Amino acid sequence: MERSVDLPIHKHPLYHSSRFINGRCRGCKQTSPIYSGYRCNDSDCNHVWYHKECGESLPEINHPSHLEHPLCLIDYRGSGTCAFCGAFLFGPTYHCWICAFNIDIACARKQLPPLAAIENPKCHNHSLVLLEKQVKKDHCGVCKKTVFGMYPYVCLECDVYFHVECINISREVHHSSHTNHTLELFGSESLPDSAQKTCLLCDDVSDHLIYHCSVCNFSICVYCAINPPPLAIEHLKTHEHTLTLLPRQVKFICNACGMKGDGCPYFCLGCGYLIHRKCIDLPRVININRHDHRISLTHHLGLQYSECGVCRQSVNGYYGGYSCSLCPNYVVHPQCAMKDDVWDGIELEGTPEDSEQDTAPFEVVDDNTIKHFSHEKHNLMLNKNGIITQHDEITRCQACVLPLSSDPSYSCGQCDYVLHETCANLPRKKRHVFNNKPFTLHTGGKDSSRNWFECDACRTISNGFRYVSGDWILDVHCGSMSEPLLHDGHSHPLYYYRRQGKSCRSCHNKVVKPRVLCCDTCDFDLDFYCANLPKTVKHCYDEHPLSLCHGEDDVIKDNKYWCDICETETDPKKWFYTCYDCGGGTLMSMDVSMKLFLTARVLDHSATNAILDVKIASF
Repeated sequence: MERSVDLPIHKHPLYHSSRFINGRCRGCKQTSPIYSGYRCNDSDCNHVWYHKECGESLPEINHPSHLEHPLCLIDYRGSGTCAFCGAFLFGPTYHCWICAFNIDIACARKQLPPLAAIENPKCHNHSLVLLEKQVKKDHCGVCKKTVFGMYPYVCLECDVYFHVECINISREVHHSSHTNHTLELFGSESLPDSAQKTCLLCDDVSDHLIYHCSVCNFSICVYCAINPPPLAIEHLKTHEHTLTLLPRQVKFICNACGMKGDGCPYFCLGCGYLIHRKCIDLPRVININRHDHRISLTHHLGLQYSECGVCRQSVNGYYGGYSCSLCPNYVVHPQCAMKDDVWDGIELEGTPEDSEQDTAPFEVVDDNTIKHFSHEKHNLMLNKNGIITQHDEITRCQACVLPLSSDPSYSCGQCDYVLHETCANLPRKKRHVFNNKPFTLHTGGKDSSRNWFECDACRTISNGFRYVSGDWILDVHCGSMSEPLLHDGHSHPLYYYRRQGKSCRSCHNKVVKPRVLCCDTCDFDLDFYCANLPKTVKHCYDEHPLSLCHGEDDVIKDNKYWCDICETETDPKKWFYTCYDCGGGTLMSMDVSMKLFLTARVLDHSATNAILDVKIASF
């Protein structure tokens, strides 16, 4: 990986990058294509980018708008506004310590403030006046976007407002990417449905203004018209020869990612190499939240791969992609790996991997003894025979807060601390689809009876161990899930989706939060709560364990099913618990089992009774 540089605009070292991205610059706050800019590779920052000119902002300037004193670059956290455009300030700002004069990064590059009046603007038939106060109007007369918190221009005759940066947009341009014809400025809504409304240079889909050639059906966005991409790029890690922009719409297969393209690629004439501009300077080694190991960029995957680990679509092994050196069949499309909700934005080339000591949950003392990070004052002994207790004296695992039953477990000989063997082996760090940052395993603390939380996936209240990443908190049941989820209740693998309006096949309830496990093959959806229902439970109504039944589709008409605990009729198509030893003699409905399972997720019920009562009532 390239060497970092310390620049005054950011608190962490920055790296120069040749990558094309469509994102928001942290300097000028503009959302636009960024090429040859700077990025932060620190784990505390999430996809932080700067335009090249913003990243290289000087620590101190003398500006013609404020000749009395120099202006210093600061990280502004006040409530002021820019003296030029009136925008609210936050982050990098040029500030006068004597006069409290402030201008933002973008305005600091302008030598003079906006004119007080413009007699013959390009964008309007009447003269415009600068309104030096903040307004909130529905839309700008040029770009149609909201005018808010800035000093706009206004036509007093028409009562039409304009952003300062929009008044000089030309109606026609001659552009290097399309030399055959003039490009005209259109509102995208005024173009016919068949017209190209995606910028062929940056792939931005415009919902406002776009430069368009009606003869060739060629379109570029306003930003690319003013700041065209480079005609040639040299980046040896991507390709050994110079890459040249092909300024015309062509259909192609990108050699870097193997995906189809329908725009203006870069190409190498000598090699016949074609590449999306967003595939130039891809990171070499990264972590993604769909896999627990690092994945590395490979220029030719080979034919052993068939399916992407993120989108699950086919992968063309003749082209490039990301693969795992430890899992021989795991591969990901580059554009799938680059998604903001999949990759944490950290490039790992040259960075050593975490050692096993950093992630291992315990130290081995001998064959049957460990020192676990959650209970360091005493050693824990392995009990492979399990512990079976009475229902009213049940022993629960400190991590998952479920009964030990007959499962192998570790216990402390000096206090009542026990862990399932599987829970003792939970990794201290892991990746999960809920966040692009890693999750860290936390214990309940010294007073776990009151250190309760609600799992963001299944909405269950617990005070056991939890996986935490930023604002996300998952109990160990949901935190241990990975894709694909193989569940006994369905014949196909399940995958995580953010979807509204889905109904859980188990409980038939609408999924409250848009997080659900879905089948790609058939119409089957499962919420996280029901996905974690235990296969067997104990209840005082039956001497045998009750087993989870995944509903009965072949129900005899007029036959009624009754829950033996609450003595109400239940829907047999919902999942339920039954006793197979008694020939199905005991049946517990899903509604009752959900309540019982919920209360079983807290170690000390007395600490959370009020919370549990409210939670149960919501089902």
